[in-house]
Amino acid sequence: MLIKAAAAALRQVFSPALRGILFKSLALTIGLLVVAWFGLTRLIQAFQASHHISADYPFFDTLAFFLAGAGLFVALAYIMPAVSILVAGFFLDDVAEVVERSDFPADAPGRALPWGQALGSALRFAGLALIVNLVALILVFVPGVNLFAFFGANAYLLGREYFELAAGRFRPLPEARAMREHYGFTVIAAGCLLAGLMIVPIVNLVTPLFGVALMVHLHKGLERRALPSATGNDARLPNRR
Repeated sequence: MLIKAAAAALRQVFSPALRGILFKSLALTIGLLVVAWFGLTRLIQAFQASHHISADYPFFDTLAFFLAGAGLFVALAYIMPAVSILVAGFFLDDVAEVVERSDFPADAPGRALPWGQALGSALRFAGLALIVNLVALILVFVPGVNLFAFFGANAYLLGREYFELAAGRFRPLPEARAMREHYGFTVIAAGCLLAGLMIVPIVNLVTPLFGVALMVHLHKGLERRALPSATGNDARLPNRR
């Protein structure tokens, strides 16, 4: 199911129907990264201004500026999960509507989340992802632990947020969360795929759109799996709206 959903999502990300949204999401993603770069350089400059070493050794000014620029590329994998969640929350309904209309025309369309709710949820999880990845970045000098912390934490966070955003178009948040917990292994596996894409330069720029399309397909597939044998708590998994 996951492989099929991933293939469908990849096809749709570059489809004409999503091309306009793709360009907008790329512009927003790059814009957020540029803001992060300027913030990083200003932070280093402020640090230098408060210490006398840069006055005695001007070379450190140039070195610090270079490291700030290069540091963005080094830290890109750690920044991208938070950026990805923000962009996904912003374009969620636009992407989901295209996917639902093109691949699930016989199904009732999802209901757009209130803009404030979608953005608030994205901001909350983006902040959490930023904190988690900052901890992982601090552990960069601990071999093995850093990679495990980054990959494991982001697989969980990305899988959780993207799935609940997609499922939230069809069911209340408590039911979306219950469905995500019920199919935890599948959602985590999808999160692992997204976390893996985060460390691939250029490819990680399209992760927000791919993640939304992937989770729309995954939610639909899991919903259909639950329908034939829905009993007990599982009976709450199909669309209740």
